Amino acid sequence: MTAPLIERTVFIVSDSTGITAETFSHSVLSQFEQINFQQIRIPFIDSAEKALEAANRINRCAQEQGQPPLVFSTLVEPEISLPIRESNCTFLDLFGTFVQHIEIALGMKSSHTVGRSHMGGKSKQYNSRIEAINFSLAHDDGQFIHGLKQADVILVGVSRCGKTPTSLYLAMQYAIKAANFPLIPEDFDRGSLPATLAPFRQKLFGLSIQAARLAEVRHERRPNSEYASIKQCRHEIAAAERLMRMENIPWLSTTTRSIEEISTKVLEEVGLNRRTY
Repeated sequence: MTAPLIERTVFIVSDSTGITAETFSHSVLSQFEQINFQQIRIPFIDSAEKALEAANRINRCAQEQGQPPLVFSTLVEPEISLPIRESNCTFLDLFGTFVQHIEIALGMKSSHTVGRSHMGGKSKQYNSRIEAINFSLAHDDGQFIHGLKQADVILVGVSRCGKTPTSLYLAMQYAIKAANFPLIPEDFDRGSLPATLAPFRQKLFGLSIQAARLAEVRHERRPNSEYASIKQCRHEIAAAERLMRMENIPWLSTTTRSIEEISTKVLEEVGLNRRTY
């Protein structure tokens, strides 16, 4: 008989959106599969008053549940973080844990600026991400081929193998201008890449997928069609992988990989894993 999952509450407290702390907490808490974590995000804690309200909320939770919740915090102002740090919780200070050591290593103090990691429209990095998202949307599924010269990477593969979500993730997370281009039966019959892609061979990265999974995804889009049949999926995948090997295009299967893993591999293989902050 399977033991019931243990329930624990987790608060994500941030002076900005809380995305950084939430992402980190997911990675850490995924190591504890026997516990069901209920996450509560409390963003935009940028004043002592808001911090006190958040601390009271955490204390009420601890009292009601009979145990202190976990708190992942990216608060940078000591005066703001203090009420939460002193509340009835297990306080995990994501920035403070590292900033002090970096200050020592660099021989200088950090800015301790509220919301520094999400500066919105004021940030060059933010504007670059918006530009990359617009580029990826405009160059989805082989659209607007005249802009491929500006692409950082061009993803190729059969329809519904994961090109679009990977392109958008690269744009949103890394400001990578990612286009994607479908490989179709005409390409397989010809036995070569589309002429449109030939000048950009060094930017190409291929995605593939297991036939059963592809058929499942395609059935959601076009149920009981030839397009979604396992026979058609097997044919297209085999032909696409053969073409990618022949053209010496690096590629991987998306079947068992998360979008984060796929994107990281793309960055590594195409040489885009260096970023400036």
